[in-house]
Amino acid sequence: MTILPVIPISPDQPDTLQSGTVNIRRRPSMPPRHLADLDLAGRKSAMADLGEPAFRAKQISTHYFGRLVRDAAAMTDLPAATRERIAAELLPTLLTPIREQACDDGATRKTLWRLHDGALVESVLMGYPDRITACVSSQAGCGMACPFCATGQQGLTRNLSVAEIVDQVVYLAGVAASGKVTGSPPRLSRVVFMGMGEPLANYPRVIEAVRRLTTPAPEGLGLSQRHITVSTVGLVPAMRRLIAEQLSVTLALSLHAPDDDLRDELVPVNQRWKVAEVLDAAFEYVAQTGRRVSIEYALIRDVNDQPWRADMLGRLLNGKLAHVNLIPLNPTPGSKWDASPKPVEREFVRRLREAGISTTVRDTRGQEIDGACGQLAAGELTDASAGGAAADAEVAQ
Repeated sequence: MTILPVIPISPDQPDTLQSGTVNIRRRPSMPPRHLADLDLAGRKSAMADLGEPAFRAKQISTHYFGRLVRDAAAMTDLPAATRERIAAELLPTLLTPIREQACDDGATRKTLWRLHDGALVESVLMGYPDRITACVSSQAGCGMACPFCATGQQGLTRNLSVAEIVDQVVYLAGVAASGKVTGSPPRLSRVVFMGMGEPLANYPRVIEAVRRLTTPAPEGLGLSQRHITVSTVGLVPAMRRLIAEQLSVTLALSLHAPDDDLRDELVPVNQRWKVAEVLDAAFEYVAQTGRRVSIEYALIRDVNDQPWRADMLGRLLNGKLAHVNLIPLNPTPGSKWDASPKPVEREFVRRLREAGISTTVRDTRGQEIDGACGQLAAGELTDASAGGAAADAEVAQ
């Protein structure tokens, strides 16, 4: 059986390592403060500490959130000395792109970032005729240990800060605004927390990032809460905590199996919170918010794609405000896991719809650019361990 993941009560408590007979406490290396870590009042206070007038807070917020300018040097309406102070104190470089790839005729773009401490995270921009969606990471790596997931096999490095999350979105919004995403409107409209990491294991920062993304400009990015999706493998206490936030975000539950025997293997946290309890928490969220829950289900050949499991899932969701999002597995190199054949996928969909369950199959994106979450980072780590990674990776334009 897969080892149960460790879920600390406080995700930022230092780890304890054994070195001989001495315990060594290792704290996560969080980045320097950034303006996106602060609300507008906090930015005004920071301006005062720098000896700058309070209105500068609105100026830099308008640049960052309104004009999507992330570099203080480009804020030319600020005095040069002011730009230098702000750059040093409130606009440190949080994300350095080390690889960018595009596919689907430019409609899908994936970026691999190196953080200040060398950790790697990924984010993806996906364009459609009526919208552009950003998929962002909330942790470097992941501690949930799902065996079919590339990120889950890397383990958890650390949580991301509020600003590291928000900065991914602001960057991708800038890419969207540049018109590089072909066939789509030039405005980012949706954000999904479905990149690297378990969002609810980094709960306070993810919630603060959601508020920053949905607060009207210039304090935030001004996205609709209804256009934000937060995913979870089923951390029940955090799901219930989310209910009390009174947000209108969509909750996505990564279920992947309707029965505890299999889900214990595919989603090890199920050994702590079983399918019934996880679904109860999801339906409590639905009752509180009126928002339909999205049930994420990666179809894996000969593992969870049997007709009887489709019928079982249909019974669990019958009469509930739920939508099943079937995901054709994007297999990782060397993995024993593979996507279900199309006839099997179609039969699974047919049975769910026959049971009255709204069901769609997720659009397959990014297979030729290591589209599965964690694949780019895993490849970079493999290259580095083999001595093949360049010191300064060239970013593809």
